[in-house]
Amino acid sequence: MNKIKIFEEELNYIKNEEYRKNAEILLNLLPDYFFEIPASSTGKYHPSYALGDGGLVRHTKAAAKIAYELLNNKSIGGIFKEYEKDLIIISLIIHDGLKSGIDHEKYTRFDHPLLISQFVKDNKEKLTFKDEEIEFICKNVESHMGEWNTDYNGNEVLPLPKNRYQKFVHMCDFLASRKFLEVPFEKGKIIK
Repeated sequence: MNKIKIFEEELNYIKNEEYRKNAEILLNLLPDYFFEIPASSTGKYHPSYALGDGGLVRHTKAAAKIAYELLNNKSIGGIFKEYEKDLIIISLIIHDGLKSGIDHEKYTRFDHPLLISQFVKDNKEKLTFKDEEIEFICKNVESHMGEWNTDYNGNEVLPLPKNRYQKFVHMCDFLASRKFLEVPFEKGKIIK
């Protein structure tokens, strides 16, 4: 499986070549199941394009595309620096990378945002990101679930998005998961 080829278009959203190389390293490190499973293990929480084989990849592509379009809109994206835009895109590409755990589990891991954050930190030596860039990405992925941050017992497990970067990442993920927003795909690519 060529994991880089699958995300070729989304990787090209990243303008900084060094950042793009780091994103490729992270993608290659993700477990194979990420590229095969649906976005929702039960089918309840995502639109039809994100269900079935490869649904999580399609959800991820949709979230990255939403971010790309918004970040390139001067009225919305003009508040972000170019390097911040790149790091936001990378955050979205990997945000659900361990959705079913390190080893593929049957259901979504509620703490998957914390797992992917730790995964990035654990693989820091393979990357050329500065410490503050790692922290930026990790904080974005840790809080991408937004208000859905409590476990089944009502315990607050995940952080809420606090700054504009974290809120933006959550917004893009949230929009990509809305059942009333269908994104058309053909042969693994979003139809333009």
